[in-house]
Amino acid sequence: MRTSSSLLFLSDEISHQRTDDYSRNRAVVIWLVACAVTILGMILLGGVTRLTGSGLSMVDWRPIMGIFPPMSNESWIAVFEQYKLFPEYQYVNTGISLLEFKTLFWFEYAHRLLGRFIGLLFFLPLLYFWRNGDIPRCIKPHMLILLLLGAVQGLLGWYMVKSGLADNPHVSQYRLMSHLCLAVLIFGYIIFISAELRRRNTVGLLKNYKHATAFPAVLLTLTFVMIALGGLVAGTKSGQIYNTFPHMNGELVPTGLLALSPMWINIFENPVMIQFSHRTVAWVLLVAGIAYFLFVNVTKSSHLKIMAGLLMVAIFFQGMLGIFTLLNKVPVVLGVLHQGGAMVVFLIAVLLYQRSRHIEIMS
Repeated sequence: MRTSSSLLFLSDEISHQRTDDYSRNRAVVIWLVACAVTILGMILLGGVTRLTGSGLSMVDWRPIMGIFPPMSNESWIAVFEQYKLFPEYQYVNTGISLLEFKTLFWFEYAHRLLGRFIGLLFFLPLLYFWRNGDIPRCIKPHMLILLLLGAVQGLLGWYMVKSGLADNPHVSQYRLMSHLCLAVLIFGYIIFISAELRRRNTVGLLKNYKHATAFPAVLLTLTFVMIALGGLVAGTKSGQIYNTFPHMNGELVPTGLLALSPMWINIFENPVMIQFSHRTVAWVLLVAGIAYFLFVNVTKSSHLKIMAGLLMVAIFFQGMLGIFTLLNKVPVVLGVLHQGGAMVVFLIAVLLYQRSRHIEIMS
C-alpha cells in the first residue's frame, strides 16, 4: 500500500514538473519569437534605409546619446551642416533641403533606434529568465553566443556606415553583405532554438538523423547563399542593370562575367557576375526545393511533406517577385517585399531543417 502511494505521489510530482517545465519553456519561446519578429522588422527597415539612400544620413555613432534625435530647429541645422561635410551630400545629394534631409535622417534614426530596442528586448528578459532558472541548461551557451553576436552586429553596422563616409559615398558591398548575413544568421539561430525548445522533452532524435537532415541542410545553405548574393546585388546596385528576364542583354549567359582580374573578384565586384550568380542560385534552389518535395512525398512523413510543400511554394513566389522587382528596376516597395520574401523562405528552410532532425524520414 505504501509502495502504491509512493508511486502515485512520484507520478504526480513528475507530471507537475513536466507541466512546470512546459510553462517555463513556453514563456522563453514566446520571448525568443518576439525577438525574432523584431529582428525581421529590423532587416526590412534596413532594406528601406538602403533603397531610399538614407543609410549615410547620420554621420556619427553615439551608442547612448544617439537615442535622442535633434530637438530644435537649431539642432537640425547643426546636424544638416555636419552632413554637408561628407561625400554623400557633396556628390549625390547636393542642394537638398533641410526637409528632404529630415526624411533621410528619420529612416536611419528609426533603424538605429530599433537596433537598440532589440538589444534591450533580448538582454533584459534574458537576465530575468536566467535568474529565475527558466533558461534550460542546454541552451544557456547559445544565449551567450546570441548576446555576443548581437553586440558584433551593432559594431558591424557602424563599420559598414563608415565605409561610405570616406571618399566614396557608397557603403562597401562586402560590409553590407556581412551586416545582412549576420542579421539573417541571428534570426535563424533564434528561430531554430525556439523550435527546438518547443519540442524539448517530447520528441527525441531518431536513428535516421544524418540521412533525414542532409537535404534540408542543403536547402538551408542554398537559401543563405542566395540572400548573401542579394546583399551583394544591393551593395553594387546590380539590380539596376539587365532589367530583362530570362535574358541578360539578349543572352542567357551574358558577356563580361569574368571581366575583372583576378577571376575570383568578379563574384564580389562585377555587377554582371553578381546578378547572374543571384539568378542562378535562385534557379538551383527552386529545382532543389521541387526535388525534395517529390522525395518526401514517397515517404510517410506528413510533417515534412507539409514543410517541404510550403518551402517549394515560397521559393516559387519569391522567384516571381524577384523577376517583377527586376523588371521594374527595384522600386522601394518591391525591393523591400523581395527582401521580406527571402526571409520567409529562410524561415521555412530553418523550420524544415529543425523538424527533419526529429522525424525518421523513411518508414
